[in-house]
Amino acid sequence: MTWAIKAFKYAERNSRTRQDSFILDGDHASPHAMDYYVWLLERPDRRILVDCGYDSAEGRARDRPVEQDPVAMLADAGIAASSIDTLILTHLHYDHAGSLAAFPHAKLIVQEREMAYATGPCMCHDALRAPFTGAHVCDMVRALFDGRVRVVAGAAEVAPGVEVHLIGGHSTGLQVVRVATKRGPVVLASDATHYYENFLSGKPFPIVVDMAAMLAGFATLRTLAGEDARIVPGHDPLVRAAYPTLGSPNILALHASLKSGVWDARGRKGQ
Repeated sequence: MTWAIKAFKYAERNSRTRQDSFILDGDHASPHAMDYYVWLLERPDRRILVDCGYDSAEGRARDRPVEQDPVAMLADAGIAASSIDTLILTHLHYDHAGSLAAFPHAKLIVQEREMAYATGPCMCHDALRAPFTGAHVCDMVRALFDGRVRVVAGAAEVAPGVEVHLIGGHSTGLQVVRVATKRGPVVLASDATHYYENFLSGKPFPIVVDMAAMLAGFATLRTLAGEDARIVPGHDPLVRAAYPTLGSPNILALHASLKSGVWDARGRKGQ
């Protein structure tokens, strides 16, 4: 069974520089934009959402405005949040788990390590707590007590052709999603590699809990995908240049072949 994958870009942040994206890089000052996505997996009989983004209120609080709430983007595409029965959370940072309350019927899938991390003593430290929002973590705990959370440890099958794999690094319980598509296994890397350049050049992202796990994760992504062209970074604007759109410049078909070839480490087109 193969799946279609749609990426919904709901926000962008263009006031960043390369020092915000890379450790071990000599160019600190050049502009380096970031996109924000949620991902929808579809087959004729089922839909699975991967991450749920953040809403306008969170955007205002963090000075990261959204172009359109991801829930509204899905609704405009004919997908009601209430109809989603499975929501994979790659991790619990604000930009990946910031709209949980909008999905009251979804089974939430999260790594055991991420739940322990986001609710444990590490959150006593400002630097580690910063990417999380307490209200979102509380939403997760409420869902747990409502019986709507599936806690996994390591690799697990979500549905035929959809697997999660623990990576860690950026957040202790960060997981990636491996999806069977018509072009082979596609790995939604989320923040295991924010940009193509992170994994292609071995440059860690600055928000990191476990550097060794992040670096090892780059190799794991390649093993899971089988080829670099089937790895989809979590925040790279180059994804929009690489994949065909689906009726909107902000909705991309990730199950389709790349339209621009494979991207090299500095974002130039390569073959």
